[in-house]
Amino acid sequence: MNFRVLSVSAMLAGVVCSGAVQAETLVLYTSQPAQDAQMTVDAFEKANPGTKVEWVRDGTTKLITKLRAEMAAGVVKPDVLLIADSVTLEQLKKEGLLAAYQSEESKEYDPALFDKDGYYYGTKLITTGIAHHANAKEKPASWNDLLKPAYKNQVAMPSPLYSGAALIHLSTLTANPDFSWGFYESLKENGASALKGNGSVLTAVASGTSPYGVLADYMAIREKAKGAPIEFVFPTEGVSLVTEPVAIMKDSKQPELARKFVDFVLSEPGQQLVLEQGYLPARNGMKTPAGFPERSQIKLLPFDAAKALENSEIDKEGFSKLFN
Repeated sequence: MNFRVLSVSAMLAGVVCSGAVQAETLVLYTSQPAQDAQMTVDAFEKANPGTKVEWVRDGTTKLITKLRAEMAAGVVKPDVLLIADSVTLEQLKKEGLLAAYQSEESKEYDPALFDKDGYYYGTKLITTGIAHHANAKEKPASWNDLLKPAYKNQVAMPSPLYSGAALIHLSTLTANPDFSWGFYESLKENGASALKGNGSVLTAVASGTSPYGVLADYMAIREKAKGAPIEFVFPTEGVSLVTEPVAIMKDSKQPELARKFVDFVLSEPGQQLVLEQGYLPARNGMKTPAGFPERSQIKLLPFDAAKALENSEIDKEGFSKLFN
């Protein structure tokens, strides 16, 4: 009898011990640079003992292609998406693939930075402005400066056919009556060239091949800090931006843990991590990283993600006709 009680007790103890070491696992698909993604995952796991995050990192387009292939096979692997742009998530929302969640942390955010129904939340501000070589003759301050004769054949920009940020920039400007398609037509007439992604533009500007470029802010500012001969300008008319939003998949196997992840990246500690990574935090009241002006000095151009989604194919086609 005593032996039997001991055996049952041992079994129960084993179950308890086994449960203690089994971590809850969250699956994250992200387009963050690998180093940033690892920092985010490590910080979340530290803030939530007993959790583990398995993450897959790739460009947003490739991640969504992977996700759709998995869904076609009847599998939904990720619990959470943390990807480059809101237009992609607007499409997934439209298809009914995301779960709504009203995070309490959203009270500390501008309503323009998250979906009003709680389907996705911007986590940082990555703006697109003007970069120029440190020794460039002209010092642009405005988008319209790029249309002047002094800049002829010297401006490079990322193509919206390759870059999500470039597509959002195109949508932002063409929907704005102060620019419209006439701005891009004038860029073409002035000899501007469309490269592939932002990385190609960075290389062209830093090397002096194209002294001026349309570029994501952090890329130029980081390279300048490393000693590259490059400067970044926030144009007077304002800048477009991507917000690297976070969203929960409707068929998440860990919905509660997914909500904790959303709360974490939106929280003050989560946004402090964004700052340490060298980006502008999306949360109100945060500091700005070295090399950036104060948030109040950066003018953001209006952007409608739903409208951008509606016009995305038309925008791509219009750009292709101009620059290809």
